[in-house]
Amino acid sequence: MIGQDETCVDVYRLVITQPGWGIAEIAAELGAAESTVRGCLDKLAELSMLYPAKDATDVAPISPEVGLAAYIHRRETEIHSQQLELAAVRAATAELTAIYASQRARHGNAGLEQLEGVNEVRARLSELARHATTEILAFMPGGAQSPEALEASRPLDEQSLSAGVALRTIYLDSVRNDRATTEYARWLSELGGEIRTTPSLPLRMLIADRNVALLPVSPEDTRAGAVILRAPGVVTALLALFEMVWESAAPLHGKQQPAADEPTQQEIELLRLLQKGHTDEVAARKLGLSLRTARRMMSTISQRLGARSRFETGVLAERAGWL
Repeated sequence: MIGQDETCVDVYRLVITQPGWGIAEIAAELGAAESTVRGCLDKLAELSMLYPAKDATDVAPISPEVGLAAYIHRRETEIHSQQLELAAVRAATAELTAIYASQRARHGNAGLEQLEGVNEVRARLSELARHATTEILAFMPGGAQSPEALEASRPLDEQSLSAGVALRTIYLDSVRNDRATTEYARWLSELGGEIRTTPSLPLRMLIADRNVALLPVSPEDTRAGAVILRAPGVVTALLALFEMVWESAAPLHGKQQPAADEPTQQEIELLRLLQKGHTDEVAARKLGLSLRTARRMMSTISQRLGARSRFETGVLAERAGWL
């Protein structure tokens, strides 16, 4: 690649500044073998940075802005495709890790405590938060939080941060459209807390001090109760899951706008969920969106791709490298 080959950059620079020089003169100036210079000229020609030469002295440069445009576009497309592939691997890893941890909890474990009912779960959540001394990590799926829930969390979060406990929370991207949640996030950030968002989350989860985790018995029904896990192997797996999702998540107040013709991560996740066979209702719930919003988003994607059906949307999305 031209940006990584200093010799070829030097050759191109001499072609510009010393018109009429041939391979022998360029090689002598650079102290390089003529075969090396000839190889660089071939590479520059392949990148459309030189006009075709009739002989060794007939070398004329093309503006790199023009010559490299196609190469840059091709590389950008390849990188974007790799990023999408990596995001899919991360999502699959997160989902499998959550399933693994949940199944281990169901079958019993020396470091497991079963919690029955919503009230008991809330009481233990508060207890874990109050007794944390270093760090609290949390997944918060389900979309926008109610003003009542946020106000109930405020005293506990303030107490934790004032005691020097680090708070890192991941919400769904859909909360970006909710004023109450974004205002709460701004208040929390001012106190030192960190909030990021991601298109979807595998389950609700809290990890305190990197040695105890609380997660629901059923990711689909948090009212079914929860389990507290202390087994080091399971907690370590959940920590790895959190850090993986955190790395790919975006700061709540950061810029998320992709290029005009590129899909958002939320749109990609919607396509992926529907491709897996989820209904519109299930996909909307996993993304923290209303059914109407999810369907409107799907309609927008179809229009952007010029598709006339859901099936055609999936086919065109794959061809575009979105899936």
